[in-house]
Amino acid sequence: MGNNNRELGNFLRKARSQVDPEQAGLPPDSRARRVPGLRREEVARLAGVSTDYYARLEQGRPISPSPGVVDALCRALGLDDAGRTYLHTLVGVTAAPSRRHSRSVQRLRPGLHQLVDALNGEPVLILGRRGDVLGANRMAKALFTDFDRFPVRHRNYARWMFLSEEPQSLFVDWEDQARAAVESLRLEVGRDPDDQVTNDLVAELRGKSAEFDRWWEKHRVHQRTHGSKRLHHSLVGELTVEYETLIPPGDPDTTLFVYTAEPGSSSRQALDLLAMWTLTGAGTPQPGSAQEHG
Repeated sequence: MGNNNRELGNFLRKARSQVDPEQAGLPPDSRARRVPGLRREEVARLAGVSTDYYARLEQGRPISPSPGVVDALCRALGLDDAGRTYLHTLVGVTAAPSRRHSRSVQRLRPGLHQLVDALNGEPVLILGRRGDVLGANRMAKALFTDFDRFPVRHRNYARWMFLSEEPQSLFVDWEDQARAAVESLRLEVGRDPDDQVTNDLVAELRGKSAEFDRWWEKHRVHQRTHGSKRLHHSLVGELTVEYETLIPPGDPDTTLFVYTAEPGSSSRQALDLLAMWTLTGAGTPQPGSAQEHG
């Protein structure tokens, strides 16, 4: 059974375990439930397929449901946009062999480096496949960390989040940010389950971080499009930054994360102060130790 077949079954089981039967529109049932969430036959009924057909999907059998069936399963399981995308991707991967597992090393074109450096008043990170950090301007290095200090193969957002000492003291909402990193990586695995570099990263993080391993087993997915981060910076104190994501046309594996703060807010003042320090070089921020575990 391939990785994508197993993941499809695991994802369906986890998804139905999180559905409230009453919210799904099912009538009250006096039978005792041995497991939380929906039974297999209930998902099948809500999706309009046979119980046997749905059971074979959960077992990871090599079958290819139609787009209509996948949409019906998404509705039955109450999936959000990220979950719907993930399920469609898994089914698509199941139906045809992966075409991306022999991808070349990702490199940024010079124009993107210049663009990021030109946005010198706002922190900007560029993430590639599996959350590899491909670039960062001076503001991002000052706000988060200087990823250039790590060996190239360690310049990964999830790896930094779980194996470095900085993030837990930097992020006020570290657990929320860390779970989002896990769920984004899970989404990446669904897109290309045969990518060895990604699988090696997941194996390393599961072996070295109990939190990562626990959240990975939840089989939840998340697509980072926008949001906020609450930080306690060692030099400028408490601040909240909002981020928006930009994907360059023709380069779907590269994402720019641009961080801003509300004009006139204390967070904006903190960012401006950080920008002044990075420009003058006086008191250049040096966040906590980048030493990693293991």
